[in-house]
Amino acid sequence: MADRPTTPSTPTDDPESYVGLPDRAAEETARRRGWTTVRSLEPGAMITMEYLEGRLNFTVDNGVVVRCWKG
Repeated sequence: MADRPTTPSTPTDDPESYVGLPDRAAEETARRRGWTTVRSLEPGAMITMEYLEGRLNFTVDNGVVVRCWKG
């Protein structure tokens, strides 16, 4: 019998803690804290809205995170 695939866990830090950070610093911090996928988006970008465990999304304007959410 095959092993069940494991789902990455979601870190427990607050997404709001990334707002106001430079985009590169925010991404490095997120990866250090255990986020497996970090997605940076421009304001108004068209995106898929499926929830992905372990993913952190940033809206970045002029190199600064202005919004952040899980999934």
